[in-house]
Amino acid sequence: MDSLLAVDVGGGTQDILLYEQGKPLENCIQLVLPAPTVLVGRKINLATIRGKTIFLYGRTMGGGPSVKAIKEHITAGFPVYATTEAALTIHDNLEKVQEMGIILTADKPEEAEAVRLGDLDLQMLEQILLKVGYTLPAQIAVAVQDHGYSPRQSNRIFRFRLWEEFMKSGGKLPDLAYRTVPSVFTRMQAIKLDVPDALLMDTCGAALLGALSDSVVREAAEKSIVTVLNLGNQHSFAALVHQDQVLGLFEHHTAKMTAKKARGYLERLCGATLTNKEVQDDGGHGCIPPEKPVRTGLIVVTGPRRALLSAGDYYFAAPQGNMMLMGCFGLIAAANSLKRDRLP
Repeated sequence: MDSLLAVDVGGGTQDILLYEQGKPLENCIQLVLPAPTVLVGRKINLATIRGKTIFLYGRTMGGGPSVKAIKEHITAGFPVYATTEAALTIHDNLEKVQEMGIILTADKPEEAEAVRLGDLDLQMLEQILLKVGYTLPAQIAVAVQDHGYSPRQSNRIFRFRLWEEFMKSGGKLPDLAYRTVPSVFTRMQAIKLDVPDALLMDTCGAALLGALSDSVVREAAEKSIVTVLNLGNQHSFAALVHQDQVLGLFEHHTAKMTAKKARGYLERLCGATLTNKEVQDDGGHGCIPPEKPVRTGLIVVTGPRRALLSAGDYYFAAPQGNMMLMGCFGLIAAANSLKRDRLP
């Protein structure tokens, strides 16, 4: 494997690493760009300002800013058309999409401004690389937060059912990387349509593997249980990890987290007293406590919102000296675990 393009798609940024075998990491191309959902949201906001009808097409992608902009466009009184695949970005239940006032159609109305949806804009990435004399490599790995297809149930509740299945199957981190994507993961499946050979991961799994690529974290996890908290722009995820196994976890929305709540959640996760119901009742995705209270040595904090816990005895992981590429390093680690031809 000569090179690998790793793309970690978040709610605020997309973090990109073009890893080249044999080249010092410091000399590899590294980018932090606005997330696809942010870029799509901006396009829709501009259409709203201009009073344009919009037509959504392309792939199913992550929501957040993009869906917020769609709702604001409708509230402003302007029509929204969408293909079925694009509409699944808004909700897995297409009846609810139509109830919002969105008109489903395969064809763009003549008066509409087309807005392409998708978590991976290969054309944009290719243009950026061409500007500096590079081409897209054959190997591509992508991380997205996929809630799974759930037309009749809350997607945050359904997503946590998927985490429960992962834990029941052993909680092994390498199992979160997919060459063959389960059909329930619609965002990953959408990327596979454009890049059939891509390696796919959930962003939380990529962040955990990335944290373990930090030498301090890796050495601690080999000897004892470590706590890893990733404070993302939209979601917060914590896990108790020993070697490559997850022993307990919780997932919440960062906007609802305070320093006091985060510290309390971490303490009670280790004490096996934080419950799934409590986290879900607070608007989070859920919690799977360890089977019994555990002692954790190192407490690792990472993610773009890590400043929330700037005061405290925490280790701020930055593998290879670059915290923002944590997920990309996790994707590289996953690619190594699935390939005989390993990246160094």
